[in-house]
Amino acid sequence: MSTTELTRPERVAVARLQAMLELLPTALDRELAPAGLTAFEYTLLEALAEADEHRLRLSALAARTNASLPRLSRVVTGLERKHLVTRTPCPADARATNAVLTPSGLRTYRDSRPLHAAAVRGMVLDALDAADVDDLARLTLAILTRLDPRGRLTVTGDAASAACAADPAASPEQCPADPPACPADPAA
Repeated sequence: MSTTELTRPERVAVARLQAMLELLPTALDRELAPAGLTAFEYTLLEALAEADEHRLRLSALAARTNASLPRLSRVVTGLERKHLVTRTPCPADARATNAVLTPSGLRTYRDSRPLHAAAVRGMVLDALDAADVDDLARLTLAILTRLDPRGRLTVTGDAASAACAADPAASPEQCPADPPACPADPAA
């Protein structure tokens, strides 16, 4: 056997990871259906709910939700149709657009939190103890860091480098003054 071939345990581990990545989003979507949301829409609403003034530049929102800008734009359009999110020009940069959580969007997010928490606990966390959760976070970060070596997605970046002027809580020292150069912006 060549050293470039995967061992059986490696093949099993990767196959299980791929299966989980295929099954989990669909299972979460099914559980969130009563709230009228997909798992990704929930993640997007959550990012906006946690942002200062419930507003983020689209590029920063894409980084926080691990999405490409085209995918994010399509989902934001759908959330606009549901009156959960609006787009507004970014006052700090006329070239950029912000996504803003509407009052209805905030209510939908808050109402769906228990549903999401129950789904995540039932499908993932209840099968793990606290050490397993820590291991899961460590292992997935190790893989994500390989997939996103520049830390463009905030989940793979450290807190200081992921901060951005488009994020209202960021200090000027954490991000260059020119918003498009921000490390939290996938186009950077």
